[in-house]
Amino acid sequence: MYSGVDEAGRGSVMGPLVVGAVAVESDEPLKAMGVRDSKKLTPKARERIYEQITGSYTWTTVIASASEIDRRRKEMSLNDVELHMFAEAVNGLPAGQVYADCPDVNEEAFTRRLDALAPGKAIIAKHKADDTYPVVSAASIVAKVTRDRMMDDIRAEFGADIGSGYPSDHYTMDFIAAWIRENGVAPEHVRCSWEPVRQMLSVRKNTKISDW
Repeated sequence: MYSGVDEAGRGSVMGPLVVGAVAVESDEPLKAMGVRDSKKLTPKARERIYEQITGSYTWTTVIASASEIDRRRKEMSLNDVELHMFAEAVNGLPAGQVYADCPDVNEEAFTRRLDALAPGKAIIAKHKADDTYPVVSAASIVAKVTRDRMMDDIRAEFGADIGSGYPSDHYTMDFIAAWIRENGVAPEHVRCSWEPVRQMLSVRKNTKISDW
């Protein structure tokens, strides 16, 4: 048995970072499902395949909230945060070999570090593994759908269009900026350690509301 591990939400400014892992005996059934990198599937296809994966295989997710990411980043890099989440996910599955989508520029270094945190596992960490290994594609789908559902919950909580949660999304950034203008603090579920948010908070602290 072997497993795949991948994340969703690494670069987002709002919402959680979700790591998904899936264990399989063979990836042939995954190929038959139409498993691909989650970013290359429509939301409807992701949901359909997610239900098939979670109903047929052993899987797990590890989730870090925005506030937890902020806390951890006081002590480690985002790569380190993800590394420990990957280890927690794969250690929870009964698979001896692990294929991981490598977030680090140095595949060998990341492989060694994950290997040290996942004793007894044979680690293969590669760039674009989610586009190469079906089991990693499956993990990316589990992570992506889990995060999308959590973002839906956050939208319902605010009753507003918060966008995708990524800094490239003007709906997300406009929502955060308006909230900070009105309240002087970032809204819940926002990563305050991200530079754009730090800048907004700094400006708000040193600017009268009438100046906006």
